[in-house]
Amino acid sequence: MDDVHVVLIAVSGTDIASTNQADALRRFEEWVELEPVENQPAFGRMNVRMWILPGSVLREDFLARRWKNATGESVDEIIFPSRHSAASGRPSLTLHPIGVMQLDVDETPPYGGKAGKAPPPSTRLASWWQELVQKSEHADLGEEFDKSLEVTHHGPWLEVPSLFIEVGSTSATWGHIGAAEFLADIIHRGLGLDGGNGFGSWDSEINSGDPVLITLGGGHYAPRANNLGLQSGLQIGHMLATYALPFTTPNIEGEEPGGNWKQSINAAYESTIQAFPNGKVIFSMDKKAFKGWQRQAIRNHLEFLQAPLLTSKGVMTLLDSYVSRTD
Repeated sequence: MDDVHVVLIAVSGTDIASTNQADALRRFEEWVELEPVENQPAFGRMNVRMWILPGSVLREDFLARRWKNATGESVDEIIFPSRHSAASGRPSLTLHPIGVMQLDVDETPPYGGKAGKAPPPSTRLASWWQELVQKSEHADLGEEFDKSLEVTHHGPWLEVPSLFIEVGSTSATWGHIGAAEFLADIIHRGLGLDGGNGFGSWDSEINSGDPVLITLGGGHYAPRANNLGLQSGLQIGHMLATYALPFTTPNIEGEEPGGNWKQSINAAYESTIQAFPNGKVIFSMDKKAFKGWQRQAIRNHLEFLQAPLLTSKGVMTLLDSYVSRTD
């Protein structure tokens, strides 16, 4: 029998923003109730599976492996509908990849994941971000929602590409039905559950040479990626905030600084290459987020990796040449 490949939607049964998106998806089209997996409810439609997990998903490691062991189906990617928490309390719609690559490898991550590592980012980040922004301009959700990519953060640990798609930022909006339906519609169409082709999947032959951006520095809401991620032809990989590139000051001038900054870059780079085989992985850095000696250390390391470091203008120039080449 041929190996069946599926996309898994991992739902937190205790998260109303997660269950609302799942409920909306099952209202849009008919799903088939499957045999429980690990004694938890499961549903299927086309090549997509939905698994209702009993609590927080942040420590639900190895989900693809567990699904395969239970069902025999291979999971190619995982989508996490979820809530988003922020001190600002502002209503928000967000997307982000996962990983805790900045932590010491022997550290216990406070919000799940494998310390020092980052799972592959979903190849759908850029296209779903563009869809979220474009569609929200005409959506009436009853109140104003901020829209943003978030930098790479928290768990669980996975071996396949994934993204979180979230309603934020407090209990006042986590249960917002309109926001859940809006995001569920992106999942629905993005995965081709409406019978369409979907959008955001990656083909190593068709997409060979396409630029894939990793951003370095800045705050939690990834302003550089937010702007560049709206550009046609550019894919988004991991996004590392300044806090995810921890430096310690060298004792001797000219000496390479310590800290886990290099570990973070390596984890982001390797897993982004894994998610986008044959892609052209590039970096862009928020210069204001780093001191001069930190910027130089990053430049030196990226040169060692033979990974291009481009300004925002340089990324746009690359995209212009890419678009003219593919037209």
